[in-house]
This record gives sequence, C-alpha cells and structure tokens, in this order.
Amino acid sequence: MHYKELEVWKEARKLVAEVYKLTLEFPKEELYGLTSQIKRSVISIPSNIAEGCSRYSDKDTSKFIDIAQGSLAELDTQFILAEDLGFVVSGNELQSRIAKVSALLQGLKKYVDTNK
Repeated sequence: MHYKELEVWKEARKLVAEVYKLTLEFPKEELYGLTSQIKRSVISIPSNIAEGCSRYSDKDTSKFIDIAQGSLAELDTQFILAEDLGFVVSGNELQSRIAKVSALLQGLKKYVDTNK
C-alpha cells in the first residue's frame, strides 16, 4: 500500500495545516514551549504513517502506526492544555478531526495486523 493513497495520511495532512493555523494565535512567549511541542506532535503523525507504510514487514508498519497514534494522543492532550490556558476555545473542529484521524489509524492498524 502506498501511503499517499491512504485516507488517513490525507486527513493527517489536513490536521497539520489546521494545527499550524491555530498555533499562529498562541502567545509569542509559547513559541518555544507548547507551540513547538504541538507542531512536533502533529508533524509526527503523517510522517510515521509514511514511514510505516514504506517498511517491508507488517510488523514494522504496525509499530509505526502505533507511534502515529501515540503522537495523536499527545497532540490531543496538548490542545486540552491549550484550552486550559485559554489559548484556544474548546469544542473547535480540531477535536473532530483528531477523532477522525484516530478512527482511521485504528482501521489501518486492524487491517495491517490482520494481514500479518
């Protein structure tokens, strides 16, 4: 399977764009704190999907999907913290995109693990 054809990879790219736009509104003093951490987390998601799908074994692919899922959970937590700090409004569309990417990652993981 080529990662560029996967819906999960495409949705993860949309998530990156959305997160980058949202973090533009963060306080400048957070540039090297929460903003930087959020950007690292979100970039890790499509990157690990791509790396995993480029591996030759389903075991390796599954491992990188797990890493992408972990980065997504990290991102979710960081945005909850951003809400707590008043940097973003709760209930924004980001939460629904995170949930969608999570569901797609779970589906891909199930598919890969079934075909091992």
